[in-house]
Amino acid sequence: MERQLIKIILTYEGDKRELCVEGWVRTKRESKGITFLEINDGSTIKNLQVVAEGTLDGYDSLMKRINTGCSVVITGKLIPSQGKGQAVELTASAIEVIGETPENYVLQKKRHSFEFLREIAHLRPRTNTFGAVARIRSSMSFAIHKFFQERDFVYVHTPIITGSDCEGAGEMFQVTTLPLEEIKGRTGGIDYAEDFFGKKASLTVSGQLEGETYACALKNIYTFGPTFRAENSNTSRHLSEFWMIEPEMAFCDLNRNMKVAEEFIKYIFAHVLENCADDMDFFDQHISKGVVENLQSIVKSSFEHVTYTRAVEEIEKSGAKFEFPVSWGTDLQSEHEKFLTEEIFKKPIIVTDYPKEIKAFYMKLNDDGKTVRAMDVLVPRLGEIIGGSERESDYGKLEKRIIDSGLEPKDYWWYLELRKFGTVPHAGFGLGFERLIQFVTGMQNIRDVIPFPRAPKSLDF
Repeated sequence: MERQLIKIILTYEGDKRELCVEGWVRTKRESKGITFLEINDGSTIKNLQVVAEGTLDGYDSLMKRINTGCSVVITGKLIPSQGKGQAVELTASAIEVIGETPENYVLQKKRHSFEFLREIAHLRPRTNTFGAVARIRSSMSFAIHKFFQERDFVYVHTPIITGSDCEGAGEMFQVTTLPLEEIKGRTGGIDYAEDFFGKKASLTVSGQLEGETYACALKNIYTFGPTFRAENSNTSRHLSEFWMIEPEMAFCDLNRNMKVAEEFIKYIFAHVLENCADDMDFFDQHISKGVVENLQSIVKSSFEHVTYTRAVEEIEKSGAKFEFPVSWGTDLQSEHEKFLTEEIFKKPIIVTDYPKEIKAFYMKLNDDGKTVRAMDVLVPRLGEIIGGSERESDYGKLEKRIIDSGLEPKDYWWYLELRKFGTVPHAGFGLGFERLIQFVTGMQNIRDVIPFPRAPKSLDF
């Protein structure tokens, strides 16, 4: 018997072929001597209607066992549907109940809040919203690899355990085998020479620094993996564990970096619009009106390039009031970024040449000595979606920036050595995968676009 995914079955015509479908019951509707089941197997947001007639073997006992959420294997004949909403339906010739559900199965109820569903993360993939998020996430992951592989970038796996802080913020999870319960009362502090690595180790906040080492040998590389940040924040924009995409390109300046970033964003959005139409229609109708049109407009846009100085001038000139006042030297907040893209330029923009004091130590200094060759890609409805820069390739300047940032050059000796041996101009950017998924789907909380969210005081699954 031919077994097919429901997304494939729904493309067939009702040519009376015999099929076998495996899935879970979404709804059950009984009438006189006949029952209509909606079956979903996760391959699509759409359900397959199955018609079970009273003449089916064991009909009465089967219908008593079948509830929302139970798993079934159904064989039958595919025919043109007599009802509205679907082109085909399956007339069941045999139904096997694989796993039953009790009457108090939590997803019997049609709608639950996203907050509640986070408490049952093991079951939320069975809902329309989280099934759609998972398929979008999978498709976008494929598109990311496809984009870079088509351009001959090498995929590099950078370490999760590290001894250096890429961002210099110090918000890192520590990795240790030391007996913490014994150390608590010990005087004289912690002797990291006794630890597993013989020095303080942490979970990475970025694969960028290690990625640069491979870019300086293989020219164009990218990383795509988990990163961690011990920021004690419970907002809808923060996760303690998240995924980052970070390309690094040798013999590359800021201009080419911006070009690749723009191409990348447009490529991912176009891929989702083309390959995830049903799920995107769902998000557009039920989660965020206009999200499809927003992606379409970005794909067709040419991104405006503006300096940080001009961006601040435009904001000040507008006379608009903000929660966080803006002036030259202050970091742009989300409200400023949205204002620039939605009210002033009315399109995506790339802001460049930020003050060095508000950017990371590895960014290349401009000739003015005050700004760095940084770039942030800002899009309407979100603000910053990509952050990147040309990297400092001069040994002396980089060493000074490390010291000025309150860091120890000895902790970055290998990173500095890249500037000694065959140094080249190189650049790259970072993109938080979950923030990208949020933007594509219109989901409001970042914890709802990752399978198992990690946040302060949250480790139930």
